[in-house]
Amino acid sequence: MALRAGTLPDSRLIALRLGTIRPVVCASPAYLEARGTPRTPDDLAAHDCIINEAFIGSYVWKFVRDGAEVAITVRPRLVVSNPEAAFDAARAGIGLGRGPSYYVGAGMEAGTLTTVLDEFHLPTQPISFVYPAGRFMPIKLRAFLDFTAPRLKARLA
Repeated sequence: MALRAGTLPDSRLIALRLGTIRPVVCASPAYLEARGTPRTPDDLAAHDCIINEAFIGSYVWKFVRDGAEVAITVRPRLVVSNPEAAFDAARAGIGLGRGPSYYVGAGMEAGTLTTVLDEFHLPTQPISFVYPAGRFMPIKLRAFLDFTAPRLKARLA
């Protein structure tokens, strides 16, 4: 079993779609008040950014502008190893953080995070569990899917 993000090619695997994700850029309201809100991806050059090295190409943030993908190299103020740390640092006012959309929901509801550059974000991508097709599913796999899938679907909704 694997967790796959993105459009899946046709295969003999069974896919259980869990929801969608998209990258977002966010910061604390205090940071945006002190440093200003970026209006375009090019504005990131004047901002402190928090890099999550767990993502491939973490120093290059991709956006869509006028229907074309653009890549912006950002200047890190802080480098972390996971999205939770990146968003915790953004919440603390250290800079702009980038990561999967499902990490920022609670911060946005609490008013501790605000997303920016929303009109430039890449489109959403599906996220799915995939596993081999077969006549019989191992009981451990069934138990894992029955426990995990509804929780991930709720988180990714």
